[in-house]
Amino acid sequence: MRAAVYETFGGPILVGDVPDPEPGEAGVVIRVAATGICRSDFHGWCGRDPDITLPHVPGHELAGEVVAVGPQVRNWQPGARVTVPFVVACGTCPSCRAEHQHLCDRQMQPGFTHWGSFAELVWIDHADVNLVALPDGLDFVSAAGLGCRVTTAFRALVDQGRVAAGEWVAVHGCGGLGLAAVMIARALGARVIGVDIRTDALELATDLGAECVIDAREEPDVASAVRDLTSGGAQLSMDALGHTKTFTDSVHSLAKRGRHVQVGLMTGEHATPAVPMSEVIHRELELRGSLGMQAHRFGALLALIEDGRLDPRRLVGRTLSLAEGAAALAGMADGAEGGGITVIDHF
Repeated sequence: MRAAVYETFGGPILVGDVPDPEPGEAGVVIRVAATGICRSDFHGWCGRDPDITLPHVPGHELAGEVVAVGPQVRNWQPGARVTVPFVVACGTCPSCRAEHQHLCDRQMQPGFTHWGSFAELVWIDHADVNLVALPDGLDFVSAAGLGCRVTTAFRALVDQGRVAAGEWVAVHGCGGLGLAAVMIARALGARVIGVDIRTDALELATDLGAECVIDAREEPDVASAVRDLTSGGAQLSMDALGHTKTFTDSVHSLAKRGRHVQVGLMTGEHATPAVPMSEVIHRELELRGSLGMQAHRFGALLALIEDGRLDPRRLVGRTLSLAEGAAALAGMADGAEGGGITVIDHF
């Protein structure tokens, strides 16, 4: 099969032929029809993920068709149109038994713990636990982003943030993840503020339903601006970037008893930000993390898509070939992800 491979962290990502994967006993092989390019892939390529061993194939946002199944697989056959969470769960550990498969104690992650979806074929283990059937009306390009950014935003807002119609939601960072959050929050009846430093990202946030946007380059005190717009603060705020400033702005943006959800990965110098704990205590704020989403929760998200309240295709900024996608990943700057989600759709 053809795949994009890098042999050194930060080095060239080259497209070439590599051996085809096998399904194993409980897994499947999926022919990849589309795969998203995510900043998590960029962090991995930079050497910031200890699970990656070289040489490596990135990619974890995928949709495609099952082409081979292992002898223990019961629920899937070749030809099934599927996607998968980026955390591939074992199905039997305590976290999995508690229905927290996204926190699986023995988890695997395509594009991190094993070769990913920047390839014609990808192996997914424990298929009966992890695969998600795609509705007939959902195309592969639209589905490709569901396994990471859209599902991550959905769980962060719904399961962790407990968003309610009529609440103010502030989204700090309007890359693919933040734009997904804007769209989902609006679909659920919330009032949304988008914050970013890029004009194109703020324009997209407005197009996707943000009632207000704040250009952080021009606004020296983002938190005060959010509090002014909302007459006291947002009930829910999300850091969708993973930066000390966006984290701090998000927490300070909250109304009393507000909820902050940290979704953007914080690495390097941003890994251990100072937490304004006095404000957390005196304003009874809630700080929660959120990581991905379980396969069994996809149904609630897909229902929003099927009833027309959510259109994931609107998040797709451009589609590329595998070679173009490899170059785009290597050219992605820290903190930069404009124009929505970029998807590889021909290999």
